[in-house]
Amino acid sequence: MKNRNLLFLTEAAMIAAIYVALTYVFSPISFSEVQVRIAEALTILPVFTPAAVPGLFVGCLLGNILGGAVLPDVICGSFATLIGAFFTWRLRDAHPFLAPVPPIIANTLIVPFVLRYAYSIELPIPFMMLTVGIGEVISCGVLGLLLYYALRGHKEEIFRV
Repeated sequence: MKNRNLLFLTEAAMIAAIYVALTYVFSPISFSEVQVRIAEALTILPVFTPAAVPGLFVGCLLGNILGGAVLPDVICGSFATLIGAFFTWRLRDAHPFLAPVPPIIANTLIVPFVLRYAYSIELPIPFMMLTVGIGEVISCGVLGLLLYYALRGHKEEIFRV
């Protein structure tokens, strides 16, 4: 039991670290009203391991802090990722094409309000929903599904929880 908890914590920490690294490396396109956060491709990982849910939340939280986000963005953006990761985990036995839908929806609905009220971006919220949504479809949908198909045959080798 102790080894299983340690393994869970280790997987979550590794996923968080990768999320932070990807957010930092791709920071020019990870923030603002037109964004493709490459790290969001990792939101497919709850299909493989429940450790991805807290790992993605902590990774997003740290990525936002290190990226210079304001407090409402740190909290709400991280919460959007947590919601998306949790519901992706809940859909783990469904068709793979459904797995990216929760993070796409969560971020499309939450992030534009953060941009408007935390950063005072004056673009219409529906327009920002469109731009954030397109970025999420690219990162979670396209890149996330590519990651899924790259990992699906190696689940037992990579994820032990």
